[in-house]
Amino acid sequence: MKPKFKFAVGAGIIVVALSCLAWVGARDSKTYYHTIPELSTLQGSARHARIRVGGDVAAGSITHRDDGVDFILTEQGQTLAVSYVGSDPLPDTFKDGAQCLVEGHETPDGHFVAETIQAKCASKYEAAPGGVLPPANSGPPAGAGQPSRTSAATPGSPAS
Repeated sequence: MKPKFKFAVGAGIIVVALSCLAWVGARDSKTYYHTIPELSTLQGSARHARIRVGGDVAAGSITHRDDGVDFILTEQGQTLAVSYVGSDPLPDTFKDGAQCLVEGHETPDGHFVAETIQAKCASKYEAAPGGVLPPANSGPPAGAGQPSRTSAATPGSPAS
């Protein structure tokens, strides 16, 4: 066989292998966002696919277990029981009333198993009461507390 033919066959095999890996990776990493009311309308394979669901953590619903956390998400008057089984620690902002986004899959009995959780506290980034924001530069004036560079030479001291 000619070296060019061998090279072309090898390059073809590499291109096909990389294309297959890219296709499988893209297919497996797809995650769709649904609201809690939409979950009941999902049909067939979409019901068991990896999805994201957002809502507010219901007050008093957080229960810590040895292998994870159970809680309830609420949205538009509907609830969803969630079990977080991920290996990452819970976010610091995960608490009652926090907005939460979970990623995982729904079980046939309607329970949601989350491998990933993101939580935010909406009040943390709101403006101060009255709509007044603190000044952008609330530190000391420039040069405050630093020695002056214009010092007069005293007799007997070397000039700089």
